[in-house]
Amino acid sequence: MLRAGLAVSRLVTPVTHSKGPSWVSGLPWLLAGVALASLAYWWLGSSSQPVVRREPGADQAPGSLGAGSQTNVVLTGQLTRGSGQPADLPGVWPQFRGPNRDNICAEPLVLQRSWPAGGPRQLWVVPVGEGYAAPVVWNGRVYLMDYDEERKQDALRCLSLADGQEIWRFAYPVSIKRNHGRSRTVPAVNGKYVVAMGPKCHVVCLDAVTGQLRWGLDLVRQFGATVPQWYAGQCPLIDGDRVILAPGGPEVLLMAVDLATGKEVWRTPNFKPDWKMTHSSVMPMDWAGRRSYLYCGSLGVVAVSTQDGSVLWTNLLWRISIATVPSPLVLPEGRVFLTGGYDAGSLMLQVKAADGRLSVEPLFRLPPTVFGAIQHTPIYFDGHIYGVRSDGQFACLTVDGKIRWTSGANNQFGLGAFLMAGGLIYALHDSGRLSLFEATPSRFNLLAQAQVLQGREAWGPMALVGGRLLLRDYTRLVCLEVGAPQRALQAQVP
Repeated sequence: MLRAGLAVSRLVTPVTHSKGPSWVSGLPWLLAGVALASLAYWWLGSSSQPVVRREPGADQAPGSLGAGSQTNVVLTGQLTRGSGQPADLPGVWPQFRGPNRDNICAEPLVLQRSWPAGGPRQLWVVPVGEGYAAPVVWNGRVYLMDYDEERKQDALRCLSLADGQEIWRFAYPVSIKRNHGRSRTVPAVNGKYVVAMGPKCHVVCLDAVTGQLRWGLDLVRQFGATVPQWYAGQCPLIDGDRVILAPGGPEVLLMAVDLATGKEVWRTPNFKPDWKMTHSSVMPMDWAGRRSYLYCGSLGVVAVSTQDGSVLWTNLLWRISIATVPSPLVLPEGRVFLTGGYDAGSLMLQVKAADGRLSVEPLFRLPPTVFGAIQHTPIYFDGHIYGVRSDGQFACLTVDGKIRWTSGANNQFGLGAFLMAGGLIYALHDSGRLSLFEATPSRFNLLAQAQVLQGREAWGPMALVGGRLLLRDYTRLVCLEVGAPQRALQAQVP
């Protein structure tokens, strides 16, 4: 730029003639100088500004970021490839709580009903960042939203289901202080795309195979979201060609974005006073010919239309002052079971349909001494509700709120995770002790128990694919063989 300025000063020096004003006779030289200066500016300036290829959804429309914002850090992320290869193994666990978001594995598996003293065979273990984020699986690939403390980065990692080796990772810079861990969300994947939310409400969508960035959102800067206490726990929902999110910002409570581009499809305006984001996740509900999305915000529970986000019903009886963590549990016949910790207990709602409209009314409440889940959403199976209540005991209750059994003081599970498969329940204690028992309302029937992790705070949700159980503690992710060994399966084939 300095050189271009000097050139202009020389070119516009007036030329003196004997006739007429000097500036008139020097006008052609002046115009030529301006043209040459413009050419020099263009040449020098363009050489330092390379053309950047625009990816779908990776641009930001004017005014789309919040006031005072600078950059959506997701868009500055870098892709790093590893040596891992996808496993040639069947089965999918594509989202929070599995294929049907009910925490039940419906694969036709032959599962071990007893274990050796050391527990199920450990196939692999990998270190992970401090927290409780859980994996999803698709076509032999394991996806985990992690945090890299050394590099100060959120990292969406893709690992091999075969051996845990990293296939790729996409990481972007964000500083996160330890606050009961850091990452605690579960991605969603449909084979073509994988979507995940970071601790500070950054949402990233990548090509599920290559890891290439497709789009990214910053829910705080773009939509005014408030990062929940202990960071984001909300798990994205992929429903068809859309991603459903609950920013809880001043102008938008829930929203649908196009899965391929990240562009907004519809939004549900927030209420006054504003409902804030919680640790709960959005759950779909089909009832009376209507499909809706249910969400537990900071000031109540809401159901919105899947078509345009319009509010179908709200209930203000359900609010937890400290933290709302479990998600709504959808039951048959239009019932919704809500449960939480911090003395919240539980609430059963009945959704009704009349004249083309939906309404809701409370059926009953349970005190926390009967049932109240602090962290994990219960499971509904065969007319009963199974889950860990606030005293750490596993419990089975009817849909009318009657306790059928509890695991007892000698079999407690703290804040550990659980899932169901083949009529069996896998439940993890905080300390890493894994238990196996029957999902039956008759009694608590413990089949096997083993210490499978040696760390602490084994709170992250589980995943089960092809007889392989993925679970974690505070700093490690492990893969256990809980299906019948392959040689036993082959022996059953005639």
